[in-house]
Amino acid sequence: MIEIKTSSLSDGEFNRGVFATRDIKKGELLHEAPVIAYPNEQHEHIEKTLLADYAFEYGINHTAFVLGYGMLFNHSYQPNATYDINFDNHTFDFYAYTDIKAGEEILINYNGDEEDQELLWFDQDKEGKEE
Repeated sequence: MIEIKTSSLSDGEFNRGVFATRDIKKGELLHEAPVIAYPNEQHEHIEKTLLADYAFEYGINHTAFVLGYGMLFNHSYQPNATYDINFDNHTFDFYAYTDIKAGEEILINYNGDEEDQELLWFDQDKEGKEE
């Protein structure tokens, strides 16, 4: 249903994203990604690394790395996918937010809310450089 391929959206060294291998209907479960959670007070150590850009909030007291394909979904302010945190299973469950066509890149809103248009850190950095 999903695969990792080169993405034109990311500009890092690896340029990867998650893509649909078939048509996917709105609401369909795409991926259950297990997490490795750690206490928030340990995040200061992660902040010194590139991994800080990939960490997710995991409840009030924890941050998490999302395994599987979870950390490879790219961002969009108009996402075609969303996720729910499943604390009972310790997974992030990714769902189609809209119908997704085969070959289309699957995108989530890194703000955690599909409708949230607040600029993210990397877009704020771009705006600061343009001024």
